[in-house]
Amino acid sequence: MQLCVIGAGYVGLVTAACLAEMGNPVVCLERDQARLAQLRQGHCPIYEPGLQPLLQAGLHSGRLSFTDQWDSALAGAEVVFIAVGTPSHEDGSADLQQVLAVADSLGQHLLRPSLVVNKSTVPVGTAEQVARHIAQGLRARGAGFTVEVASNPEFLKEGSAVDDFMRPDRIIIGSHSEQARHCLQRLYAPFVRNHERILLMAPRAAEFSKYAANAFLATRISFINELAGLCAHLEVDIEQVRRGIGSDRRIGSHFIYAGCGYGGSCFPKDVRALIHTAEQQGYQPAILQAVQARNEVQKTLLFAALEQHFGGVVRGRTVAIWGLAFKPGTDDLREAPALVLLEALLAAGARVQACDPAALDGVAVRYPEALASGQLLLSEDPYACVEGADALVLVTEWKHFRQPDFLKIRGLMRMPVVFDGRNIYDSSELTTLGYLYHGVGRPQAGHCKVRAA
Repeated sequence: MQLCVIGAGYVGLVTAACLAEMGNPVVCLERDQARLAQLRQGHCPIYEPGLQPLLQAGLHSGRLSFTDQWDSALAGAEVVFIAVGTPSHEDGSADLQQVLAVADSLGQHLLRPSLVVNKSTVPVGTAEQVARHIAQGLRARGAGFTVEVASNPEFLKEGSAVDDFMRPDRIIIGSHSEQARHCLQRLYAPFVRNHERILLMAPRAAEFSKYAANAFLATRISFINELAGLCAHLEVDIEQVRRGIGSDRRIGSHFIYAGCGYGGSCFPKDVRALIHTAEQQGYQPAILQAVQARNEVQKTLLFAALEQHFGGVVRGRTVAIWGLAFKPGTDDLREAPALVLLEALLAAGARVQACDPAALDGVAVRYPEALASGQLLLSEDPYACVEGADALVLVTEWKHFRQPDFLKIRGLMRMPVVFDGRNIYDSSELTTLGYLYHGVGRPQAGHCKVRAA
């Protein structure tokens, strides 16, 4: 099936590469010239495991190509995917400017009946807006055909997006058209051969499902973080509580890990957008508002703990941070909890030594002055990162941070103090090694001694 994907960002590029891998000819439209040049050379502009090999395989086979020209992108396209950004306005609403601009361009450039599929995360009713914009363009040109618009939201997790696309939990198709449904069912058939995972519904239900899924997962995170805050007052270990409730099959263990808050391009933006939608309808989304508020507080937790540990004065202290991206497996820094901590430390006059396997370049671009002054040091080596540090803070739980040599680290740090922002370490083990351990919603454990100069 001849396909066109508009937008070579995170969703668009994964969609294009995976559909091309299944044998479909895919043309991806990207207007950013620097990104376009990278893609044509087979260089993936984002860090996503498994994506670059798919990109290179698609280019080598000729099934995947990139262009900045509408006419060549749409030539022969049977299905056109819209995969452009929907960032937040200041009031929390989703900015549909890019989506509707694409719809206007499709109205001007489509030369044949096509199925237009919206993969971008958009508010309820957007498919209808897109259809109206396309229809206006077609009428203005006197085109003698119509275009179907369907909603097909993505459910990709950064760090495992390729696997999520290839082995989906579910594929939601929102359309009232039997022809559109059949077309997308045929396109996705190779991805659901073992189990029937395609759900057919109305476009508005499909659009709402995406927001509802992310809002529910965000709610689970904020809920366990709320309990962790109470545990800290009651001398209860949230990790024991997590195991106690997670063993209930009705609850399960997913997304109930206490930590320093969620970030990324989806959860914060989508919760805000759903709150805005509710308020527009005169409906008070009290739970969603609480989810958002708890997460904002949670992101400040680590700095507050550091400040308390140092007696209210962090100026002149050296703090090592492990993990900067908002989650493991990505270089995405959008709304990352680590940046909240980093900025607070810099503003308070601390020296920060930070390590991340993928996000260092992005951090360097954001904080050039701190780097130039030496207040911020970036390192790919977690052991070099902790040298001379007064405290180590684990923020993003990359795999190679999970079992480090803490005996070696103790010899490198000035003070063996660990703030575990994801509760991945054994507090008793660190205490035995002479560390002072601070978790999230866990009783403080251990003691520490300043290393002799």
